[in-house]
Amino acid sequence: MPTEVTPRSYWPDYRAIWRWHFYAGLFCIPFVIFLSLSGMIYLFSEEIEALIDRPYDRLAVQGNPGLPSKHAAAAIQAVPGSRLQSYEIPRQPDDAVRVIVNDGSAMRVYVHPETLEVLHQVREESRLMRLIFRFHGELMMGDKGSHLVELASSWAIVMILTGLCLWLPRGPFRLAGVLYPRLFRGSRTRWRDLHAVTGVWVSGFALILLVTGLPWAKFWGDGFRTVRKWTGTSAARQEWDNSSPIAKAAGTRSAMAKPANSETKKASQRRVQPPVDLAALDRIVATVVPLSLPAPVLVAPPGSRSFGSSPKDWTAKSMTPNRPRRVDLTMEAATGAVVSRSDFAEKHIIDRIVGTGIALHEGRLFGWPNQAIGLMTAVGLVLVSVSSLVLWIRRKRPGSLGAPAPHASPRITIALLAIFVALSSFLPLFGLSAVAVLILERTVLSRIPGLGEWLGLSRRTPELAANA
Repeated sequence: MPTEVTPRSYWPDYRAIWRWHFYAGLFCIPFVIFLSLSGMIYLFSEEIEALIDRPYDRLAVQGNPGLPSKHAAAAIQAVPGSRLQSYEIPRQPDDAVRVIVNDGSAMRVYVHPETLEVLHQVREESRLMRLIFRFHGELMMGDKGSHLVELASSWAIVMILTGLCLWLPRGPFRLAGVLYPRLFRGSRTRWRDLHAVTGVWVSGFALILLVTGLPWAKFWGDGFRTVRKWTGTSAARQEWDNSSPIAKAAGTRSAMAKPANSETKKASQRRVQPPVDLAALDRIVATVVPLSLPAPVLVAPPGSRSFGSSPKDWTAKSMTPNRPRRVDLTMEAATGAVVSRSDFAEKHIIDRIVGTGIALHEGRLFGWPNQAIGLMTAVGLVLVSVSSLVLWIRRKRPGSLGAPAPHASPRITIALLAIFVALSSFLPLFGLSAVAVLILERTVLSRIPGLGEWLGLSRRTPELAANA
């Protein structure tokens, strides 16, 4: 990487940008590699789930499949103490019927469409792609893991932005080393170009992936929801969930552990829901099937928390990963008639933007090309991360961290403060952590003999010159 310093009239100077890029990368690289690898898997979640469920599809069915109410009854009987949470309309007549029941947590039950035999049971949160989802979004650590992933994502955005600044040619523009790598100019040039050129090609979609992932983060998502309440733009029910199943379970256990007084007992009794009229399920399914909604289509009984159904009406929802194609129906139990219909285009503009971004993030917005772009971006991010590690190990002097030296007399300008405030407003965890790091650097780390020079905090360190 070039090491010349831009004129002091410009701030932040090249070394300042390089330092921010270096420290952001040092923190982010392990997370970037992990999130890229887990994201590659989740891009093909539907295909993987179809492969896992293959033994329960294309079954031997002699006559007509049984009624949905019979399928639901068989699933409820297989899980004692459970009640119907939702019924997934089969995609093919000879596929096992997926019925989700709840006995304190959601259980997916696979029922033979004709014999009503229970073929398989699995907890929703134990399914492979749900585990990958939790690994990817919260490191299987609940809300704490979500905060950590959000912090890494925020610094990754800063890493990409500073990397683009470093990539901009400062001399005559040339294609080699800028838009395509020079692979036969020596090892150092090859690794530098693989890092810089790959980085610039994947940076655009990488930024989109990072930004569209923020609504799932606990800290950012809660803040986003609060802002929407303040501005009167919040939806009746948010289409994405940024709450960890671990935190939900802990809250449920905590509530159950509290002693119940007479008032709470009465309130609990009032909340007890009447038995589900499974006969209504037959009427609802008969109405929904001819509508050919994008699969999977889930039918939920009245009062289902998972789907926000009303106390008296059923709901039918298309839960296709391509969110702009989703449809919500409210159904009358007695007749199976459609009471109301809500399409994606009718949602608030903010919900449409976020929903489209989530579909893009998951690789489902425009079919396999979306998956291919996501896959290439993830592979590119891994290559950028690995090449940065190689460059770092080769550059750094023994006994030092290898950070670029700071400018002898850095100056803070209004433009810099404006950029920092803007980034911190959009990425609050970045702002908080950056301020904490700066305070720690100035008050503690730089004052410890030897440590300041090892970290690259000393302005007299020859690190930059040594790597020129």
